Order: sequence, then structure tokens, then C-alpha cells
Amino acid sequence: MSNSELLTVEPLDLQFPFELKKQISCSLYLTNKTDNNVAFKVKTTNPKKYCVRPNTGVVLPRSTCEVLVTMQAQKEAPSDMQCKDKFLLQGVIASPGVTAKEVTPEMFSKEAGHLVEETKLRVTYVAPPRPPSPVHEGSEEGSSPRASVSDNGHGSEFSRFSVDRAEPQENTSEARALITKLTEEKQSAIQLNNRLQRELDQLRRESKKSQSGGIPFMYVLLVGLIGLILGYIMKRT
Repeated sequence: MSNSELLTVEPLDLQFPFELKKQISCSLYLTNKTDNNVAFKVKTTNPKKYCVRPNTGVVLPRSTCEVLVTMQAQKEAPSDMQCKDKFLLQGVIASPGVTAKEVTPEMFSKEAGHLVEETKLRVTYVAPPRPPSPVHEGSEEGSSPRASVSDNGHGSEFSRFSVDRAEPQENTSEARALITKLTEEKQSAIQLNNRLQRELDQLRRESKKSQSGGIPFMYVLLVGLIGLILGYIMKRT
């Protein structure tokens, strides 16, 4: 924080978490400590590298203004990670009612007799924030809050997961038992069908030998019974 009489600037060091090929922004906060309007202007030693919004403006009495400084994406990193760029913030008392569009370069001219307050700002590179560390498998063991909740009988994610998994296993066992039962019934029906088929063939042979040539009543009965069995098998399968 600066000890200026017009504008208090925070921070005095523009810290950029340096990353290659990525735009990085840093905020400046200008606080007007007076009862007058204060016009400001931001300059830099490397204007092609930075974008300042707004680079000129007016801070109302007893108020704060935010200035966003954006460093363009860099293709190379300095070998020592040191930056020689600097910024200069100029402040001057402005007339009441002046707007940001009415701020002109002549207002900051010392040759014209204006009292211009200046604050120099440095640029530093800092390491980018690290991503959050992954949670280890054993982090919820021991005295962790979730473990204690489970121990107190209120349940935890692990206990709910176990319950949810137990129900599908039980249903699977019942399904297997039902499939086994249906398979056994199907085999029994097939065996009965084969036996009836053999008896039917025997009746056919006996019918051909008979002189009457008519179809015995037992033959008709067996044909109907086979039809019922086959229909039963198709429904169960």
C-alpha cells in the first residue's frame, strides 16, 4: 500500500502467476482518500505486453476503483523468472463533475503547473497455484469424520454403498434358482414328450396292421396330450 496523499494503491507489486501461452490478469485497487475527484492514468514501460482497463479514469471522493492489468500470453519464460517491467500510476485532483471520458493527457502535465502524484509499481512472477492433491484411499480411515460417523451408527458413504450392493446380489441368486428350476422342468417335459412320441409311433404301427384302418381313440388322446405339453413348454420358456 502506498503512502500517497491522493490515491492509495494496492498492491504495489503486480504479481502474475506465470504460465506459458496463457493470459494472466492482476487487479489494482485505487482508493481516493480526499473529498475531491481524483483523475488517474496508468503507464507502463512495455505497453505491447500489457492491457490495462481502464488506463485512465476518475475515482470519486472516498471511494475505490479497480483497474485490471492483463499480461498477454508469453511464448517464452525468462531464464531467471525475473521481470524488469514497471508501471507508473499518476493521480491529479480533477474538477467536480468531471467524467472518465473528459480525462486528457494535459491534466497530467507537470509543465502546465499541475500537481501530479506518481506511484511506481513493480512486476513480479510467481508460481501458478497448484491443483488440489488427490484424496488417498486411506484418508477416510482412522479418525476421519466419515469414519467416526460410521462408528457411531449413523451410516457413511461406505455403509450405504454396501447396502446398495447387497440387494442386487440377492436378486441375482433368486434369478439363478428360478432359471435352474425352469430348466429342470423343461428337461422333464422333453423327456415326457419323447416317451409319448415313442408310444405314438407304436400306436401308428399297430394301426397300420389293423384291418379296420380306423384311428384308435388312444391315438387321438395322445395327440391332444402332446399338443398341450408343447404349449406348456412354450409358455414357460
